[in-house]
Amino acid sequence: MSLITCNVHFSQQSDKIVYLSRPLLRELKLTGNRSIQLKLGNEVITAVVKPLKRLGNHIYLSAGVRHSIKVPKSGNVYLMSTGENEIKLGPLVGILTDTIHPAESYPFGTRSGFIKQILRTGDRKAYMFGFTPSDINWQQETVNGYFLNASGSWYRKIVPLPDVVYNRLPNRKAEIAPYISSVRERFVKKQIPIFNWSFLNKADVYKLLDNDPEGLAHLPESVSNPTPAKMKEMLEQHHFIYYKPGGGSLGIGIYRLTYNPKRGYFVRYRKGNQNILARYSTFQSMMKMLQARHGTRLSQYVAQQGIRLIEIDKCQLDFRFHMHKNGNNQWIAAGIGAKKAGRGSVTTHVKSGGSLMTPEQALSRTFGSEAGAILEKAKGVAVKLSEAIERNYPHRLGELGLDIGIDKSGNVWMFEANAKPGRSIFKHPSLRSEGKASISYIFDHCLYLSRFKGGTNL
Repeated sequence: MSLITCNVHFSQQSDKIVYLSRPLLRELKLTGNRSIQLKLGNEVITAVVKPLKRLGNHIYLSAGVRHSIKVPKSGNVYLMSTGENEIKLGPLVGILTDTIHPAESYPFGTRSGFIKQILRTGDRKAYMFGFTPSDINWQQETVNGYFLNASGSWYRKIVPLPDVVYNRLPNRKAEIAPYISSVRERFVKKQIPIFNWSFLNKADVYKLLDNDPEGLAHLPESVSNPTPAKMKEMLEQHHFIYYKPGGGSLGIGIYRLTYNPKRGYFVRYRKGNQNILARYSTFQSMMKMLQARHGTRLSQYVAQQGIRLIEIDKCQLDFRFHMHKNGNNQWIAAGIGAKKAGRGSVTTHVKSGGSLMTPEQALSRTFGSEAGAILEKAKGVAVKLSEAIERNYPHRLGELGLDIGIDKSGNVWMFEANAKPGRSIFKHPSLRSEGKASISYIFDHCLYLSRFKGGTNL
């Protein structure tokens, strides 16, 4: 199987003819052939093949050919020999998302810029497009996709179902709708790889790793829907715990509960724009406050062992490891952001007064000359944790955001794993290159899943 970068041109003939430059004919081992099978996505056409006197790798598609298999545009793309007399253009890569209040220049709302970045990364290599569930025509097996032109403007083209789907549906509510579940299942039935199946619930991650020794070694004790008695027991054992919603994000609804045998119970949480610290003389009075604030929603909460993390200026630090599968199907830490909690804050989120720095900056202030070794150890643990989650997860993963803590002894702990991580760490000036690398890993993994791999240039 050979993979070549070629330049696709459109000709005006109505016949089903494909013109191939002589160097391309030789490289594809098609010299002397009178016809070929040309594929794009799930579409295939038999076309007459004719040689063309031109240097380089060029393919000219007649109108009859390009309309039959719905080739979206001319320009550079991969061409893969998939068998005797059979070649495939592509890959055809779809980014699945949705939006509220679309506009012509922002068809996917606030996610339009991110999707545009991915499409640009794949430009001159693949056919990349964004789409929503309503853009799919399952009867025709086509998608009315959003493509980018040379000036960066959006335009629509109907193309075959993609070779691979990167799922970036924006929220948990949209994802659990029966219609969305059926969309994902239909791609699977058609053997179209779709990765980042859904958001991960905190409790789900702990259950996934419950019987995985490699994963368990780096997890603090976590209990879903704990009874008051269990919470009291955990507080007496660990002295402080985090109490957080199983499906939450951005640190919303998180409490840090602390037990001091002489002074009682202390609760830190975020209320509006303020960090609150409240003291309760009894466990019962503290629980009464939590129940008054959340009622039956507490059944979705998780209690997690508190870990004494490293600190700067008496403010704790944790780390976001943005993990990707690369073009060789291996997990890699594409970017790492160190997050310092705001004074009196439960979490390290920027909206709660937290600040972002590079891991090197943070670790050099806490571990000095050992900072490099500690960072390499944490990267290794992050890869092992990603592999453990993937091993125990029933669907395909290609990206994870791991919330990692390092204690004062240099031990590495994972608090949360997100299957559709935010990208706020890449806003740091020193992490912008890692942000670009992250986008490249997404594209490389799409190439891997679509079986378009390797290749030679023009």
